[in-house]
Amino acid sequence: MRLIVFFVSIITLSSCLSEDKTDASKMIFSYNESAGIHSFDPAFAKDQARIWFCHQIYNSLLQLDSNLQVKPSIAKRWEVSEDAMQYDFILRNDVSFHEDKSIFGSQGSRMVNVHDVVYSLNRLLDKRIASPGAWVLSSLDRISVINDSTLRMNLSEPNPAFLGLLSMQYCSILPLESDTISDFFDAPIGTGPFQFQYHKNNVKLVLRKHPDYFEYEGAEQLPYLDAVAIRFIPDKQTAFLEFIKGNFDFLSGIDASYKDELLDANGGLQKKYQKVLKYRKQDYLNTEYLGILMDDNQSNKALKDVRVRKALNLSFDRKQMMRYLRNDIGTPANSGFIPKGLPGHQEGIGYGFQPEIAKQLLLDAGHPNAQGIPQIQLNTTSSYVDLCEYIQHAWQEIGFEVEVNVSPPSTHRQQVSKSQLSIFRGSWIADYADSENYLALFYSKNHSPNGPNYTHFSDSLFDALYESSLQIPHITERIPIYEKMDRIIMEKAAIIPLYYDNVMRFQHNYVQGLGSNSMNLLDLKRVKFSEN
Repeated sequence: MRLIVFFVSIITLSSCLSEDKTDASKMIFSYNESAGIHSFDPAFAKDQARIWFCHQIYNSLLQLDSNLQVKPSIAKRWEVSEDAMQYDFILRNDVSFHEDKSIFGSQGSRMVNVHDVVYSLNRLLDKRIASPGAWVLSSLDRISVINDSTLRMNLSEPNPAFLGLLSMQYCSILPLESDTISDFFDAPIGTGPFQFQYHKNNVKLVLRKHPDYFEYEGAEQLPYLDAVAIRFIPDKQTAFLEFIKGNFDFLSGIDASYKDELLDANGGLQKKYQKVLKYRKQDYLNTEYLGILMDDNQSNKALKDVRVRKALNLSFDRKQMMRYLRNDIGTPANSGFIPKGLPGHQEGIGYGFQPEIAKQLLLDAGHPNAQGIPQIQLNTTSSYVDLCEYIQHAWQEIGFEVEVNVSPPSTHRQQVSKSQLSIFRGSWIADYADSENYLALFYSKNHSPNGPNYTHFSDSLFDALYESSLQIPHITERIPIYEKMDRIIMEKAAIIPLYYDNVMRFQHNYVQGLGSNSMNLLDLKRVKFSEN
């Protein structure tokens, strides 16, 4: 009944869409955050909701542009030693914190200095803070102040991704004074394009324009918006209706409850919305996959045979799966673990749909028609049941016995991290724009629970290549090594790649300057509303 009422409401409300929405006095950008924002501390910016918030309030030394290239931010330039073990950062002298007289006294604000940077990065490493992002600086040996505008970072080991890591929201710069204010993160102060204004828990959060923000677009000071309003409506259907009515300016991603209302069978925007909405889809640095436990804890011993693992990879049609279950939102993963959009991604190194070859591999392994192979336990969460049931049916077609087990997300994550599941659904979203972020999942020294190698994959050649890549500072020289590592993962069939995801963004036509990128960062600095 609820769905019927919902779609009747859709038909009624679609007429409420306007081709034109402006406010002559203020530009206030509104969006919904269904998951809520559970901390305003950048040291805990581990999920999209907090990352988006921190991206508006704070700046790091560096930032990523729309092509995920590292660019200056609070640091106007940097120098790297030949051995890539020493980084010198020269700071801008015109970056001010948001105004707050309770923190900065009668002067109201002040400029950022090197001591704020040193404090912020040391705070991230402080074990008392227990930040989940402390790993970002794991290769940092020490930070030194060279002069009022320059600081030096020495590494304990080479880390070619170091600059990209410093652009993450974990590394946001805070005022040194924040250390003395116990409730600082109830109304945080940063240097970002927007500053904290108002928060009512689980209801609304308002940010207003930082009038002294340091970045410009040509001769125009950023940001253009006067304010950002964030609502916290947990029901995605309700939030979608608010977007359709024009109460939200932007919608990220898509939920199954309204997928077919917005998109046609080919993944395009439905005709009735084409004049009033803009729809952008692009590659997302996220690989959805099934992981296979590779060590002696594997309860299904048949899965330790690479021929069986290859047969599982070859036994279902990823293209058909994406067409009928995802409206072609995403790309079938026939090309390894490294997703589209990252250097090192190679077309065609993975597995296509070849059931006859799968049957032959099972015959060669001594399991004709999958005889003698214990029932496969395919473990997932409720959001991916349809995919797993599709795969279950395909595997059963060539003789496997398969049971799909559904657990709450928290239980599933815990079981994966403890290596308790023989086959598990997983996804890996890039923390930073380097293929090393994906390949680290298969480095033997990263076995869970002490690292992200949840499959417990181990290969001496892979490890040697991984370690050699860390010694090479230039990305163009690392790419051939990344490609070799990805081919090893596919040849050993340690995982079953499903698809490479897409960033999906819907916005009203009056919204201008809202870009998109393959890490799905929300950058509102250049957003404005048009009059037509």
